[in-house]
Amino acid sequence: MGDLDRIYRQSIDNPEAFWGEAAQEIDWYKPWDTVLDRSGAPHFYKWFAGAECNTCYNAVDRHADGERGDQAAIIYDSPITGRQKTITYSELKDKVARCAGVLRDMGVEKGDRVIIYMPMIPQAAVAMLACARIGAIHSVVFGGFAANELSTRIKDAKPKAIVTASCGIEPGRVIAYQPLVEAAMKLAPGIVEGLLVVARDEASWELAEGRDRDWKAALETATPADCVPVKATDPLYILYTSGTTGQPKGVVRDNGGHMVALKWSMKHIYDVDPGEVYWAASDVGWVVGHSYIVYGPLLHGCTTLMFEGKPVGTPDAGTFWRVIEEHGVTTLFTAPTAFRAIKKEDPKGALIGKYDLSKFRMLFLAGERCDPDTLAWAQDMLKVPVIDHWWQTETGWSIAANCMGIEPLPVKPGSPTRAVAGYDVQVIDEHLKEVPRGDMGAICIKLPLPPSCLPTLWNADQRYIDSYLADYPGYYKTGDAGYMDEDGYIFVMSRIDDVINVAGHRLSTGGMEEVLASHPDVAECAVIGVSDALKGQMPVGFLVLKAGVDRPDAEIVKEVVQLVRDKIGPVAAFKSATVVKRLPKTRSGKILRGTMVSIADGKDFKVPATIDDPEILDEIAENLKGIGLAGGR
Repeated sequence: MGDLDRIYRQSIDNPEAFWGEAAQEIDWYKPWDTVLDRSGAPHFYKWFAGAECNTCYNAVDRHADGERGDQAAIIYDSPITGRQKTITYSELKDKVARCAGVLRDMGVEKGDRVIIYMPMIPQAAVAMLACARIGAIHSVVFGGFAANELSTRIKDAKPKAIVTASCGIEPGRVIAYQPLVEAAMKLAPGIVEGLLVVARDEASWELAEGRDRDWKAALETATPADCVPVKATDPLYILYTSGTTGQPKGVVRDNGGHMVALKWSMKHIYDVDPGEVYWAASDVGWVVGHSYIVYGPLLHGCTTLMFEGKPVGTPDAGTFWRVIEEHGVTTLFTAPTAFRAIKKEDPKGALIGKYDLSKFRMLFLAGERCDPDTLAWAQDMLKVPVIDHWWQTETGWSIAANCMGIEPLPVKPGSPTRAVAGYDVQVIDEHLKEVPRGDMGAICIKLPLPPSCLPTLWNADQRYIDSYLADYPGYYKTGDAGYMDEDGYIFVMSRIDDVINVAGHRLSTGGMEEVLASHPDVAECAVIGVSDALKGQMPVGFLVLKAGVDRPDAEIVKEVVQLVRDKIGPVAAFKSATVVKRLPKTRSGKILRGTMVSIADGKDFKVPATIDDPEILDEIAENLKGIGLAGGR
C-alpha cells in the first residue's frame, strides 16, 4: 500500500484521528471537545465542536507577527487598468485591522452579515478578512451582478452593511456599481444600514450623507480592531450558488473545518510550500476565489496573486505567461475554459515561447469538465504536469484530485483522478447500490462529508436536506453522473440532468463532447439533448472553431458527426451539429447547457444572472434555426 492509499484509508476509517492531526497546523484559542460531532446525524455534522478560533488570525496575523511580515501576501496585477501593487503580510494586517475597525464603527458585530460587492481588487480580500477578524459573516456577490440578483441576496442574508466599489472594469467598458447597488437596496428596503465604498478613478460614487463612507478616508482614521474568537462551527461566510432562480441557495462555510481542510490541501494536493507564489485565476465572487485566492494561500503562508484581467484580450493570449514570468508563479489554478480560449487564439502556442516560465511547476484545472484534447494541448505546450481536479461550491475544495504533494499518480485524460482524503465517493444506482466499475451512475459521497463542506444552507435546513440528502439517503448527492474505473479513478461525465435518453439508451453528453473536442479544427464544444417525438431526446453539438480555420462549416460538421459514429457508435444517434462564434457561459466559465436546451425546445426561460454576455443566447437561437430546431421559431 502506497502513501496515498494509506492516507486515504486513515481518513475514511478514522476521520476523527485523521483530521484531529491535520488540525495541529491551525492555531486555536480553545481546543475542541470533539473532532466530529455526530449528534445531528443522519443529516447534520459538526467539525471541531467546542473549539474557538479566528480565520483572519491564522491567515494574516500569525504570519505578520512571525517570520513573514516582510513577505508579499498579495500581488495585484491589473492589465485592464495597467496597475500593479504588492502588499506584505505586515501591511495586510494593518489594512485588515483598520477595515475591521471601520466595520465595527458602522455597527457590525460578531454574527452580523456583510455583503461584499466588489471587482477583483485587493480591497475585496481585505474586506473578507476584516469580516472574519471580527466574527462577521461575509457574503461576496460577484461585482456587476444585476440589481435584482443582488437584492435577493440582501433579502436572504440581511446584511447590516455593504462593502463595494465605484465600478468594475471589463475590457472596453466600465460598469458603474452605484446604480446597481441603489436599485438593489430599493428592491430590498430597510435592511442595509451603511455602505463602505472604494473610489476608483474610472467612475465616481456620490456618497450619501450618514450612510456611505469612503474607504480611503475611513481606513486612515480608523481604530484597528483585534481578532475576535469565534466558535469553529460558527459561519465564516455565505456564498450563493450561481444561476439561482427565485430564492437563492446560500451555502454556509464554517471557520474551523474550513481552515483545517484548506491548509491541508495546499501542500497535499497542490504541492505548494509557504513563501511560494500561488495564482488562482478566478474571481473572489466564486468559491475558487474564496478558497484559493484568499483563504488557502494565506493560511499556508504563500503569496497569492489577484489578477484583474482575462486570459485573452488583455492584451492578448499571452497575458497568463507574462504574469507567471513577472511574478515568479509556481502554480496556476484556472478553468479549462480559459485554456480553450487561449488555445483558440494561439493554437500553436507561439506566445508561450516569449516568456521565461522556468519557475512554473504545475497547472491545475477545475470548474468545467476538462476534455482530453485541452489537457493534451496544455501538457504539450507547457511541459509541466497538468492536473484536472473536481469540486463544487458546496464542498469548498477538491472531491477528487491527483494529490501531487503525497504521491503523484499517472494522469488519465478525462478523469480528475481519485477521491481525496475524507471523501468516501461511490457511484450508485437509485437503490443505493454501487454500480459495477465502468458503469454510469450517480456520483455520491457517503456521509459524513469531510471538513470545509457545507454543514447546511443559510436559514434553510430542510432545503439543504431536500436538495442534497433526500434522493440518496445516507449520501450527499453531487448532482454529477459518471463512473469509476478499476483503479478507482473517477470520470465525471456530465450533470445527472445532462445524461440524455436516446431511444432508451442512457448516454453522456460529456462523452460526446470529448469526441468533438478531439477534432483538429475544434477549439471548444458543447452537446445538449433536445426533445424528439420519436426517440425522446436527440443530441445536438455546438462547435467553436480555432482561429485561422478556413474550411466550410458543413465539411467540419460532417466530419464530427462521423467521428461520433466511429468512436461511440450509431447508438448515439448524433446527426446534428452547428458551428457557432461562441458558447453562452457564466462569468466563472461554466457553459449554460440547460439554457441552450430551453432555447432548442422552445421553452420559456429566465436569462441566468451569471451569464457573461446575454447576446450570445440570440446567436444560439439563430444557429438552431439554421439546423431546423425550435430555438429559432
